[in-house]
Amino acid sequence: MQLTKNIDESRVLFLDIECVSGEAHFELLPEDMQALWRHKAKSVLKTADFTEEELQASYTNNAGIFAEFGKIVCISVGFVFLDKASNQKSIKLKSFAGPDEDLLLKDFAELLNQYYPDSSKSYICGHNIKEFDIPYICRRMLVNGIPLPNIIDVAGKKPWETAHFIDTMEMWKFGDRKNYTSLKLLAAVLGFPSPKDDIDGSEVGRVYWEENDIDRISLYCEKDVLATAQLYLRLALKPLLSTEHVIHVKN
Repeated sequence: MQLTKNIDESRVLFLDIECVSGEAHFELLPEDMQALWRHKAKSVLKTADFTEEELQASYTNNAGIFAEFGKIVCISVGFVFLDKASNQKSIKLKSFAGPDEDLLLKDFAELLNQYYPDSSKSYICGHNIKEFDIPYICRRMLVNGIPLPNIIDVAGKKPWETAHFIDTMEMWKFGDRKNYTSLKLLAAVLGFPSPKDDIDGSEVGRVYWEENDIDRISLYCEKDVLATAQLYLRLALKPLLSTEHVIHVKN
């Protein structure tokens, strides 16, 4: 925790991603991928005895969390800076979002390569970022044939070589490996606005495939980024960001 207190927030990129299944419905998958999901569904459903309806529902509800079967539809980022006019810390929130995963990943990679090329001088912060967001982004970049930016190219590296990843969930665990603690719960416990005032993660696929509302998903994702930044500041015993100093940058 002491390390966090000494980090300049302007060097931290706050991040969250939203993912959906690779196709809207199971039957739209190529035959080989259908067979592979049938195998995967055994562990997802915790049984080898399931109906066709249960199989299809398992794909709809769960495929998005696996990089091999899902895709990223939104990466939202936040940048904390000092507003010289008010002399107050502010945050700019921006999303890379849309149906073209290749394009949004290339745009995000360009951001990292241009502004966060050196892992010794920059940090990436997210909630459960080490076990989900970063591995998922790296896997989807490789699927799309995109070279990994240096700051996230951590395959095979030792734990001390990935110290530039700040995981707020890990910070809250204090070494406890038993439980996952959600942003919503931590917002309630630590006294900052909850990010979950519209949809939640289980509804992202429906909003994407049925409503085609990428703006709604982007806003939801940006609220998660804001909540992560607030959690980071709260854990570091620093002042929270006020609502009037939150800026949503249009895509």
